[in-house]
Amino acid sequence: MLRIGRVCIVGAGSSGIAACQVMQANGIDFDCFERGSQVGGNWRYENDNGMSSAYKSLFINTSRRMMEYRSYPMPDDYPDYPHHSQIAKYFDDFVDHFGLREKITFRHEVERVEPSDDGWLVTVRNVDTGERRSAVYDAVLVANGHHWHPRYPEPPFPGQETFVGEQLHSHYYREPDERFVDRTVLVLGFGNSAVDIACESSRVSKITYLAMRRGAWVIPKYIEGKPVDQLQNEWTSRLPFRLQRWYLQRLIVKTQGRMEDYGLPKPDHKLGEAHPTISSELLPRIGHGRIKPKPNIARIDGDTVHFVDGSSAQVDTIVWCTGYKIDFPFLPREVVDPKDNRVELYRHVVHPDWPGLYFIGLVQPLGAIMPIAEAQSEWIADLLLGRCALPDRERMLREIERDQRKMRKRYVASPRHTIQVDFYPYMRAIRRERRRRSRRSAPSPVAVPRLQTQGAS
Repeated sequence: MLRIGRVCIVGAGSSGIAACQVMQANGIDFDCFERGSQVGGNWRYENDNGMSSAYKSLFINTSRRMMEYRSYPMPDDYPDYPHHSQIAKYFDDFVDHFGLREKITFRHEVERVEPSDDGWLVTVRNVDTGERRSAVYDAVLVANGHHWHPRYPEPPFPGQETFVGEQLHSHYYREPDERFVDRTVLVLGFGNSAVDIACESSRVSKITYLAMRRGAWVIPKYIEGKPVDQLQNEWTSRLPFRLQRWYLQRLIVKTQGRMEDYGLPKPDHKLGEAHPTISSELLPRIGHGRIKPKPNIARIDGDTVHFVDGSSAQVDTIVWCTGYKIDFPFLPREVVDPKDNRVELYRHVVHPDWPGLYFIGLVQPLGAIMPIAEAQSEWIADLLLGRCALPDRERMLREIERDQRKMRKRYVASPRHTIQVDFYPYMRAIRRERRRRSRRSAPSPVAVPRLQTQGAS
């Protein structure tokens, strides 16, 4: 029999454990189910849940002071940009500090979450034995992450199926093994993983080509001796965005020059209109001749890749750094259908049509997800305990459409920008939601009785 609580948390990655800590701090019964045997999700290298995209050399690209939970700061002896092994240890220390480990049911995969007359019917499977059990919960907090289902080029490039060399998605990249040593490597993409993999492979390859559909702004990890994300704070984030952009763009050009100075295409958008690519290595590797920028692929013919500028290259290995699909395999499509990576949620958390269904960490912030997940969980706890209220459905839908219009107006059209948020403005929006009261009266906290087990499915 499963332990039954009023809240089910799906996943024990960085967002799931934040939700666990907040639920416990607020006296809310919960069950958390994790497919793997450890916490940490994507930051657990070779996680046995099979969903981690971490590669051996991975370091964070937001500074530790931006990434840490408010309730549990990172150790002072951590570097500005810790290694993934240090982040995994931080998560271990977090759950042990708050006594959460024994409250997480490991090696159990959530297979189905569906609405029922009494709440949400959740079916989980023991990964080791195959045994299934079901239970009803008042609320479900979905924290399964959005960097685990690889997205390949859609549609495929002409002739892609004829490629005779090695190919892999960045999700499966771990280190520059024999597929890269003394090989001609092509990395497609211009995001953070693409740049990291291009830089690392260029140390052992004959040459690494970095192909991209469009240009982007490459931002160094440090400017004027400070981690770049610490140049902004709560106060400066309230300045007009155009002024913030002008200042940062000026600093970047002053620090490292223009992108086209390195043979990269001039960005076809302004700084801040696409998720930033953060790297202090890429531009020197290009300058050393170890990475050669290329435009997008036109077609593939056996071992030859043709580019849209008419050039071509014989390639041994292709790494597809083409992003991820948002996916909730346990939710019926009639509840949530994340087609084209679009999920219409109020403040990226609340489903306006399905009470009791919440999403944690389903954002792509200009900043770090961890403190956002913590703040989202605190808002949900307030909602569950009646400390604050949601607007009516019609207003939530209007706000969702308003947010989407703003996103379409600002960001380059791309599946990676459907869940984009700015860190400080978004955190302020969550704080405002926590102050929202019912139109009639401010509700008082209420206790919800524990629900009874359903029969095994």
